[in-house]
Amino acid sequence: MNASPERHARIFLLSHMRALTSLAGHILGSHPEINGYYEMHISYEDASALDKQLEVFQESDVLKKNSRYLFDKLLHNDYVLKPGQLGPANIKILISLLEPERTIKSIVDLFAQKEIEDPYASPLEAANYYIARVQALADFSRTANQPYYYFDAELLQRTPESLLPRLSDWLELDTPLAEHYQVFSQTGKARKGDSSGRIHSGRIDRTPTDRSHIAIPENVLGRAREVYRECRREIIGNAADSVRLG
Repeated sequence: MNASPERHARIFLLSHMRALTSLAGHILGSHPEINGYYEMHISYEDASALDKQLEVFQESDVLKKNSRYLFDKLLHNDYVLKPGQLGPANIKILISLLEPERTIKSIVDLFAQKEIEDPYASPLEAANYYIARVQALADFSRTANQPYYYFDAELLQRTPESLLPRLSDWLELDTPLAEHYQVFSQTGKARKGDSSGRIHSGRIDRTPTDRSHIAIPENVLGRAREVYRECRREIIGNAADSVRLG
């Protein structure tokens, strides 16, 4: 199928590492109207980035016939989204956060398994990343001048049956998102998202991961929780719509 970037609207998920974004990307990317499921590591600061996005996607995947969207997720402050500078492209934005204790322990656990020592294997450095990223997402919520939908990442595992219909409506999909998903060419590969075996299951795994062996200093966790509460409140307040825990 021949296509140009202008023919496909965009879906951007703004979040942070270890926030179930690989699961979210696979659920979205398995929908017949959506192409893309992994992190492309692109900044979107002008319309040329949309051409780059399409090029990156087509290096390993083929656009679905009659599809409408191209998806990417941005999880790091190195990559920015400036929707007002992307020209006339139709854009749908999602923002999602996961609570700090679970996130920080997951980051530490992931990077502690690397063959080369990584700073993110330290709870302090993992927390510093989390705090800076959540604050950047709150900054985006104030300045984007573009409507977005917020959801608590925990809902993907806890109550997908209530979250997915809401996301389907926001994205104006013809058919609802499903809890089962495809496994793609880049699934589980390094720098493309979750590299654990769980992502290959093709379904939402609701089993919690035990990381009780990882300790976060109380002052570090307390600071992360404070930033999470403040920024989450602001992001929800600036959202066009949202679905939250509780």
